[in-house]
Amino acid sequence: MQSAAYVALSGQVALQRRMETIAHNVANASTAGFRAENVSFRAILSRTGADATAFASRGAPWLSREAGEMKQTGNPLDVAVQGEGWLAIRTPDGVAYTRDGRMRMLETGELRTLTGHPVLDAGDTPVVVDPAAGAPAIARDGMLTQNGRQIGALGLFRLPEGAPLTRYDTSSVMTDAPAAPVLDFVANGVAQGFVESANVNPVMEVARLMMVTRAFESVTRLVETSDAAMQEAIRTLGGAA
Repeated sequence: MQSAAYVALSGQVALQRRMETIAHNVANASTAGFRAENVSFRAILSRTGADATAFASRGAPWLSREAGEMKQTGNPLDVAVQGEGWLAIRTPDGVAYTRDGRMRMLETGELRTLTGHPVLDAGDTPVVVDPAAGAPAIARDGMLTQNGRQIGALGLFRLPEGAPLTRYDTSSVMTDAPAAPVLDFVANGVAQGFVESANVNPVMEVARLMMVTRAFESVTRLVETSDAAMQEAIRTLGGAA
């Protein structure tokens, strides 16, 4: 009976974790470049008793790499990443990667994200343009030109498939795996004047939230029933003694 209660409790913890990730996804459904978070669960076997008992793990989070919808903004400092690439940005904690291509130009000509992080080129050097020449034209391969003169390029990087991604802030990620510059600009590239929306489907996420909520309520009732049965057994055995 105790094992059943502990198994149910582990299920509650796992379902609560899933509800938290779904709620976070829904809250960021309108955030540019946001990557939806999912949770994978596995069974943990315990052989402390006569029979093996399977408990639910707390869950391991992972970020979806699916592309979001492209939306046209007309802003020349906005770029949407197409394909498998990521933009690189310099943060106080090291290089991070993002699909949020909204940029602003400082008086010095340095291109930065809306959160203030320098945007990097393929050599991990901050991108600097001529501040007196206006917004640059940005080609599919990230090449920047002003008045017909090439002045640099946005770095576009591929993160190894299966590499663990850790969310750094709302729309950027970090990884221990080495990133490689994108060389294929047929399937990959950037589109100037566009931004990529979050890869969250709000309708599907709300439907999942309802399903997980119902499952959580069912497990809660199981825990309450198990607890009530335990209390009744204690009272019965105590009376018999």
